[in-house]
Amino acid sequence: MADTKNKESLLHLYNTVLTQLAQQIHGHLTEIIPLFDDYNLEKVVDTFTKDRENPSDIPLSLENGNVGQIGLRLQLLGFQQPGAPAFDVAKDLVLLLGHSTFTVGPDRNTVWLEKPYGQGWTKNEGEEIAQSWTAEVIDAISAQLPSAE
Repeated sequence: MADTKNKESLLHLYNTVLTQLAQQIHGHLTEIIPLFDDYNLEKVVDTFTKDRENPSDIPLSLENGNVGQIGLRLQLLGFQQPGAPAFDVAKDLVLLLGHSTFTVGPDRNTVWLEKPYGQGWTKNEGEEIAQSWTAEVIDAISAQLPSAE
């Protein structure tokens, strides 16, 4: 695998790393998913945000190796529990793609992990990311539930 951002390194992150993270996250959400009418966890690619530091006329795509962000998007739609209003939860897991490293976090400003492209993921790193993100999802759900006062 390459040590810098290119087609090969981005496709590896998108096809392998995000798929493994999605499987781990899904495993953590198995008790939460039934509380909602609909569930969607998908891989996403930002093909809109151009790199201001390296402007180019080449279209943004994984195949061109020039996107700046990929990730996972979770949608939990139609919370249905007695005594609580119906609501939806949407959450992103963001991989910001720099020149030689990428960061992982719940948004563009929070970094849980920074890694060079050529370095493989340990099972622990993936599990820690999955647990942290699941905790964020649970917090987002809890924030919308009526408090038991």
